[in-house]
Amino acid sequence: MTPKTRRRRFDDKAIERLKPEAKRYAVPDSEMIGHYVRVMPSGVKSYVAVAREPSGKKKQIWTTIASTDHIGIEESRAKAREIIARVKAGKPATEPPPPPADSFAAVSENWLRRHVEAKDLRSAYEIKRCLAKYVLPVWANRPFVEIKRSDVAKLLDHIEDNHGARMADAVLTVVRSICTWFARRSDSYTPPFVAGMKRSTNGSRERILDESEIRILWKVAEESGAFGNLLQLAMLIAQRKAKLLRMRWPDISADGVWTIPTEPREKGNAGELVLPDMARAILHRQRQSRIHGSDLVFTPARAGKMSSSHGMLKIRAALPKDFPQFTIHDLRRTARSLMSKAGINPEHAERLMGHVIGGVEGIYDRHSYRDEKRIALEKLAALIEQIISGEPSDKKVVPLGRAMRS
Repeated sequence: MTPKTRRRRFDDKAIERLKPEAKRYAVPDSEMIGHYVRVMPSGVKSYVAVAREPSGKKKQIWTTIASTDHIGIEESRAKAREIIARVKAGKPATEPPPPPADSFAAVSENWLRRHVEAKDLRSAYEIKRCLAKYVLPVWANRPFVEIKRSDVAKLLDHIEDNHGARMADAVLTVVRSICTWFARRSDSYTPPFVAGMKRSTNGSRERILDESEIRILWKVAEESGAFGNLLQLAMLIAQRKAKLLRMRWPDISADGVWTIPTEPREKGNAGELVLPDMARAILHRQRQSRIHGSDLVFTPARAGKMSSSHGMLKIRAALPKDFPQFTIHDLRRTARSLMSKAGINPEHAERLMGHVIGGVEGIYDRHSYRDEKRIALEKLAALIEQIISGEPSDKKVVPLGRAMRS
């Protein structure tokens, strides 16, 4: 709706004199920017607040405040100021009403507070993401006790068809936990689950990429921006997806040493890694597209997180149609297998992966293994370099750093 450009002194009597026209129109308040009176062809008039959201697109948000018959202009201006401030801060124009006390949203919110946050679960971010993306848009206002087994099946069907069986199982785990928690607090509630509701039939994944797949993926990743850089780095340094997404520029020294922060309650961590030249070249490319003000290497694309599922869809669209499915964790598994092929000491490989070292050795061996991990990364990078260049991978692997010095 395009507002009329004329401005006039506004008071309640002036608003009463506004006449309807063939099309609706809006008249700006002469004493407050962003405050309008909208006049409908029917003659109905209402106050409206207009503000631009702080995103890059600067979308204009129009919010109806109230009918001019119900409140006066001064009260409307006060409400408009609140609305405009909220929109400019990136919040909804008005405070959303609390969910009904018996709704799925209310129960899940209570579960998050009393179970997930109270126990400081490391999976809290992923749990909240699953709820926000897959469950709450469908069930938020549904009465919790009325959600039946058929509802669960329908939700899982949708997730499996659009996001895969493993994601459906992840959502099932979250929902089952909420329902079980609620059942322990209820006299009569029975969770709507039976055995066999999981959608993924395979156990632990065994997928690793062969050499031809590595070559194809590497080439596509090179032309795929930030997410392609992420995939290449996942194979080169064998770190978990979560660690890569939380990689920060202040944690990487000028000479290419990445000190991985230890998260609360974290069991295993690769610690300090001297990155090989190939990895540093990828980070240099990534730095060229760095968003000002962000410390993250892989800056979130939207809503506070990098959309890895969206990035993977773009990568798969660029790959040959017969290219087998893979996950980022499959690249980590591929890297570990390549370490064995490169003759890297298994003990050094496990420490590089950030796996927990058990037993007496894990308790008493406080050696950092910095040089051993550096050499392992150099050997891994050299082998990947041979593979993507088309050289026989059974050729003796020479660490890149040593090759460059010779």
